[in-house]
Amino acid sequence: MHIRFWGTRGSFAKPGSTTLRYGGNTSCVEARMADGTLVVFDCGTGVHGLGQALLAAAQRPIDGHLLITHTHWDHIQGFPFFAPLFASGNTWHIYAPGGFGKDLEGTLAGQMEYTYFPVTLGQLGATIHFHELTEGTFDLGSGRVTACYLNHPAVALGYRLEVGGATIVYATDHEPHTREPSLLCTSSVAPASALTVHPEEMRHIALLAQADLVIHDAQYTEAEYPQKRGWGHSPVEYTVDVALAAQAKRLALFHHDPLRDDAAVDHLVDLCRQRVRACGSTMEVFAAAEGQVIALPEAAPPRAPGGRLPASTATGTTSVDPKGEVTVLLVDDDPAIVQLLQTVLQLEGFRILIAHDGDTALQLAKTERPSLLLLDWQMPGRDGLEVCRSLRAETDPWLSDMPVVLLTGQNRAEHIATGFAAGVTDYLTKPFSPAHVRSRVHLWLLRRRGSIL
Repeated sequence: MHIRFWGTRGSFAKPGSTTLRYGGNTSCVEARMADGTLVVFDCGTGVHGLGQALLAAAQRPIDGHLLITHTHWDHIQGFPFFAPLFASGNTWHIYAPGGFGKDLEGTLAGQMEYTYFPVTLGQLGATIHFHELTEGTFDLGSGRVTACYLNHPAVALGYRLEVGGATIVYATDHEPHTREPSLLCTSSVAPASALTVHPEEMRHIALLAQADLVIHDAQYTEAEYPQKRGWGHSPVEYTVDVALAAQAKRLALFHHDPLRDDAAVDHLVDLCRQRVRACGSTMEVFAAAEGQVIALPEAAPPRAPGGRLPASTATGTTSVDPKGEVTVLLVDDDPAIVQLLQTVLQLEGFRILIAHDGDTALQLAKTERPSLLLLDWQMPGRDGLEVCRSLRAETDPWLSDMPVVLLTGQNRAEHIATGFAAGVTDYLTKPFSPAHVRSRVHLWLLRRRGSIL
């Protein structure tokens, strides 16, 4: 399998004299399997160069699979300029996270409306199949893809591609689930204690586990991160920690900050290599650079092509309550937080119930049977943990299995551990961005739907 970087920059394109070595185009990575299957991760401005290279190769038809992490603009803005989409006879499968909002086809069509672009989506010559994904596994050619949700202020997926014994992971636009600073790793090559207490961190480490190559978001430093929390990106120290915890063989720092020039990226690489050496690890760390090619041997015999594809749309109604609505119960004694979250979630089309204390929350949960509970920890009467324990003791599976997202200002590792021990599903530390809460709500509703289908 050959991997080539076509775009490595984050947020917006930054071509120029200061980004010559690592590149200025936004996210796009090509993976070509030994059986010829073409997989493209993300469709930022870097995909233009890939498209031109595919045309120049003069091999027809040009078919492939485009795996989009999420539809923020820097990950799709190259889509209208990807030449293989314009030619009849080509077939492209396009994948991205599904959700409760606008569908994938509609989102991509939106940036190609007449106001923005002279060619509409419907005028493209290639045959295009759209696939809206949730977490799970599916086959592509002789490879297998595992999709896992990332932590970003939009529903985003990371992708693990396994083929012929070789594994790469593409995990960009992800930030730590914990607010406690990354701890200096030790020679045990174990994740920092702040990571192990949060199941979502362990889920992320499992996505990366023993990969031959991890391509991971590394936009910030630990010093920069406090001012960037909630923006959906990783400090490099955390990136190293999770890759070490996963026992990855090689780590490519990716999604370079647009304000970071080549010399500054060099400095980050040096810092990361020092961190790896301090752990006694031999993991290779480098910064992804446009044009860079990496070959991973496919040692095992490939599976026969023609594996299953994911469903084109998510189905089922198991995320909705018995009244046919997606209901979220919001419990907090701070009126400002309640008003903010109510406004944000109502714009998503959810029905919102409100309680300001634990007793009322339990009563509403039992009578209204919401799909998800956003729950403050410290409240009058029963606190959030007591509410969660009561729900987990219910015999009704709708209540006992209800996703409970704890909202709290308590951010130390022992607080996080206490929350999960009480049965909370997710742990969000205040202050948080409304977009971040919105994406977590979507994520857990989608997970719940998938678990009951």
